[in-house]
Amino acid sequence: MSFSESPIVRRKSKQIKVGDVAVGGDAPISVQSMTNTPTSDVDATVAQIESIQLAGADIVRVSVPSLAEAEAFGEIRKRVSLPLIADIHFDHKIALRVADLGVDCLRINPGNISREDRLKEVITKAKDLNIPIRIGVNAGSLGRDLLRKYGEPTAEAMVESAMRNVDRLDKYDFQNFKVSVKASEIFMAQAAYRDLAKRIDQPLHLGITEAGGLRSGTVKSAIGLGALLLEGIGDTVRISLAADPAEEARVAWAMLRSLRLRSKGINFIACPSCSRQNFDVISTVNALESRLEDITVPMDVSIIGCIVNGPGEAKISDFGLTGGTPANLVYLDGIPDHKISQENLVDQLESEIRAKAAALEIQRAHDADQIIAKG
Repeated sequence: MSFSESPIVRRKSKQIKVGDVAVGGDAPISVQSMTNTPTSDVDATVAQIESIQLAGADIVRVSVPSLAEAEAFGEIRKRVSLPLIADIHFDHKIALRVADLGVDCLRINPGNISREDRLKEVITKAKDLNIPIRIGVNAGSLGRDLLRKYGEPTAEAMVESAMRNVDRLDKYDFQNFKVSVKASEIFMAQAAYRDLAKRIDQPLHLGITEAGGLRSGTVKSAIGLGALLLEGIGDTVRISLAADPAEEARVAWAMLRSLRLRSKGINFIACPSCSRQNFDVISTVNALESRLEDITVPMDVSIIGCIVNGPGEAKISDFGLTGGTPANLVYLDGIPDHKISQENLVDQLESEIRAKAAALEIQRAHDADQIIAKG
């Protein structure tokens, strides 16, 4: 019943691999976040990566500003299972070192590795070890010549910067790369991504850079990236928030679930609540979202406070609750099943939703076995 196929037709792109995660082609849009702990603090960074992973990230980026942090990165690489991208600027020796230490992707701006022999050395190493590169262009760090040419950061300037760097990789026949053209101004970012999507067929990493705090940054990212995703543009996404990095992954998942582009975990359908509600909808949904973050099976759960819209939403959900007096009505697979009281409502709902998730998981495994059996 849940998670019908998205009507979005995605842009055709080449596929690369970041560790064991496919990016581009027919692969699902991957979710990224980035650590903000000191990379030299290995324990703290590992703990944060594990938190980000629990929130649903497929890939994590780690800043590596010096050779000392490169050694720390090597220790971090040994202790986590997610693919790791090293964020590197200026010093090509850092890129060479993390490549030897098991990095899964290098995020560089070839423009700030100015010497051609040094860039060639990085590209050769990446090619030898089959390590992809992300060309990362930001409106806030464009080259001086481009700022002189365009007068200020523009979409055109970002695309020109990206294409210059693409040409530098092409010069060495290096095609294992993806590109981002990020800006904090959503119209600029959208224009740049739309233009770039027509020029190259490599995967595109989407982001609205420095989007803001949790609330404002989520809104800005949803508007800016949602429009691109609806057009089929984008192969991997990072939501840039001044917040816990795990929140970036949660917001990305909420965005992709709403567009039916990813389907892991619970898609909550909840009313904003009004005076007709027969239980505290807001606190109930907030508690359930927090408690059920570990569920990975795709399922729709509707939590509606009264009988106006409750039955309609419940009939198209895997699990639905419609508020009523004196008891609330639970729907399973769109069918009224039983009533539950207001007492210990969250505990009851958590238990029953987990049971439904477990049943769905068993059904999915059975269906997969049937497909394999049929050849």
